[in-house]
Amino acid sequence: MTVPEYWVRAKRALMRRDPVLAAVIRAHPRIALQYRGDPFFTLARSIVGQQISVKAAASIWERIVALAPGMQPLQILDAGRRRLLSCGLSVRKAEYIADLARHFANGELHVAAWPSMDDEAVIAELIRVRGIGRWTAEMFLIFNLLRPNVLPLGDLGLQRAVCLHYFAGRRVSPRTIGRIAGVWAPWRSVATWYLWRSLDPVPVEY
Repeated sequence: MTVPEYWVRAKRALMRRDPVLAAVIRAHPRIALQYRGDPFFTLARSIVGQQISVKAAASIWERIVALAPGMQPLQILDAGRRRLLSCGLSVRKAEYIADLARHFANGELHVAAWPSMDDEAVIAELIRVRGIGRWTAEMFLIFNLLRPNVLPLGDLGLQRAVCLHYFAGRRVSPRTIGRIAGVWAPWRSVATWYLWRSLDPVPVEY
């Protein structure tokens, strides 16, 4: 796994522009986003993580990987619904992961074209798959395609971190968060990642 080539440059720019974020970055000096590389892995892992804690998601994911060690679409399809449910997935998430596996196995997604497509075009294709909404697509852009300027305004972790560090814990609207994030461009993914770390120092992996 490798660190995005823009990471150090982005850190320096963010620290110059935003003193609050600079303090967060300084508190986490030796960690960075790691490129995982496999699109199916990233999307399946993101589906598992929807609306549950990082700890719970990690536990379920370990069982899924034990069931399908290579995390390939055909392995998931061969495992079947009952065995996916035994990993701790909800009925709906088991259906979503199986549907994702079918899309990959049948070649229904333009995976090879994604690196050359813009962010919104990738999101538009991904959200046609059951179980993938905008948040999951944004996680894919950040963790797999390593897009540097994604701002997942619907992410609860980002919302909590901004409220904590910029507003003394007071809740604010996504519009306000977007305004705060204006100075982060074109490195909003990096800013988001460090704000996540302020809540949980152990990097989540998608």
